[in-house]
Amino acid sequence: MAIQATDHIWHNGELIPWNKAQIHVMSHVIHYGSSVFEGIRCYSQPNGAGVFRLPEHMQRLVDSAKIYRMPIPYTAEELATAVIDVIEANGVTPCYIRPIAFRGYGEIGVNPLRSPVEVYIANFPWGKYVPGNDGADVCISSWNRLAPNTMPSLAKAGANYMNSQLIRMEAEINGYDEGIALDTNGYLSEGSGENLFIIRNGVMYTTPLANSVLSGITRDSIIMIAKQLGIPVVEQALPRELIYIADEAFFTGTAAEVTHLRSVDRILVADGKMGPITSALHTEFFGIVNGLKPDRYNWLTPVKVKTAEPVTV
Repeated sequence: MAIQATDHIWHNGELIPWNKAQIHVMSHVIHYGSSVFEGIRCYSQPNGAGVFRLPEHMQRLVDSAKIYRMPIPYTAEELATAVIDVIEANGVTPCYIRPIAFRGYGEIGVNPLRSPVEVYIANFPWGKYVPGNDGADVCISSWNRLAPNTMPSLAKAGANYMNSQLIRMEAEINGYDEGIALDTNGYLSEGSGENLFIIRNGVMYTTPLANSVLSGITRDSIIMIAKQLGIPVVEQALPRELIYIADEAFFTGTAAEVTHLRSVDRILVADGKMGPITSALHTEFFGIVNGLKPDRYNWLTPVKVKTAEPVTV
């Protein structure tokens, strides 16, 4: 998925040309991974466009920065306004939005406190993240998720995604679409960039935050939808083998949205097709974000740009 350049990127309060968004090779972030970021989608609506759960994403960015003692000189509300500004300036929707804060050019050495914090926000077209139109074929990775009290899983930090890269590369090299990591105790955790859900006997299970998972905003959204649809939801530690006997399984995430799993370690999940509960959640989620159903949760922040017709999923 090559990046498609747009006209502008927001940088420290100003819109600058895409090609001017550059940093020095000696910036702290390049050497030590000192960044926090977000991934957000803006969806086409019948009469415009809407950014999905923008306040929650901006608050998570601020929270991630706080965990890493990274002072961001903007409030979550100011950053949300900046997201709208850059989308409207570029006139590109639907799109993916990437806000990022990082330690820039200052001093070399592990201690980041004397390096300035830079904030950028970009948006660009981006399509399907997890391959496979008929469901994803995934594996259990040989790489575990981060151990507690090592690197904070609740922070969406760039350095954490070195672990994700190992998971994703291993999966692809071995012929899978994605990998699922276990935590350090051998319980299911999440994908390289997705939260995990399993359906068994009509109950929807997902791994809790204590299993080294990111507090996913799409994850939270699907739990809300499930509860309204009357689907029992249980958050608990899940043994690896449960996924092999699941009736249904799926990923959630900003990039992955709602992606059902066709197989795990070459074992079909049921008959490999999207099951009825996943289908109901999938239909409800895409109905809301594409404006085909009422936004009863107030998830969408409107954007004033001309958009293409929403795609029925």
